[in-house]
Amino acid sequence: MAWLQADDVFSPDVLGQPVVGIAADLRHHDSGVHQHHMGQLLFAQRGCIRITLTNQLCMLPPTRVAWIPPSAPHRAEMMETVDYRSIYLDTKQVGGLPESVQVLEVTPLLRAILERIALSRFDTDWQGGPAAHLLAVCLDEIHAARREPTLLPLPMDSRLARMSLHELPPPLAILATQVGASERTIGRIFRRETGLGYQQWRQQWRLIKAIELLARGARTTGVASVLGFTSDSAFIAFFRKMTGFSPRAYLTRHESSE
Repeated sequence: MAWLQADDVFSPDVLGQPVVGIAADLRHHDSGVHQHHMGQLLFAQRGCIRITLTNQLCMLPPTRVAWIPPSAPHRAEMMETVDYRSIYLDTKQVGGLPESVQVLEVTPLLRAILERIALSRFDTDWQGGPAAHLLAVCLDEIHAARREPTLLPLPMDSRLARMSLHELPPPLAILATQVGASERTIGRIFRRETGLGYQQWRQQWRLIKAIELLARGARTTGVASVLGFTSDSAFIAFFRKMTGFSPRAYLTRHESSE
């Protein structure tokens, strides 16, 4: 295990280990687009991480874990102070992991296991003994974990390249005027490239933006206003429908008592 500083250069691929753990406590950090041959479990103890992939945007709120498959180009941005752990896994030696990007709920048991693995020595023997048992339980927990709705598929059509992912996307009629395409054409593009209708996609954007803002300490009233809701209660109802939890409950469940 290594504690990394913001300007450290680190590659898990050169260590020749099936499992590699690192930890860091960073603020305003941008990893830049990169990739590695090992898959990555990225866990935020506190703070929110924005992960941009080739055709997806992923929001990683506190106490959730993201799985990034091997060789997937990605960029991790941390706007506030983020206390994170990364576990890199050689999927040729460690099986049973998802083939696509996933964001997973972290139970107290999985949290403890991720912490233990992330802080393990680089020369740990993961093929036998206690470490192998620990890794097996981790994989079982990953397999059983609840998938979180914090992934946003991105359209790749050039007509939509200028859409801002940082501001509330406009209603469909306004977007059609901005890009010079009919509403029906835009709807087809979104369904073809994201699997969602435009309104569904816009609602999913609202959800992950809400999670980002809430994780950074914004109040419900402010989030509701930024995302175009008519009232706090309308926003809370939307959030509960999308996640099954109120905004506060979503962010605080499984938090440590520290």
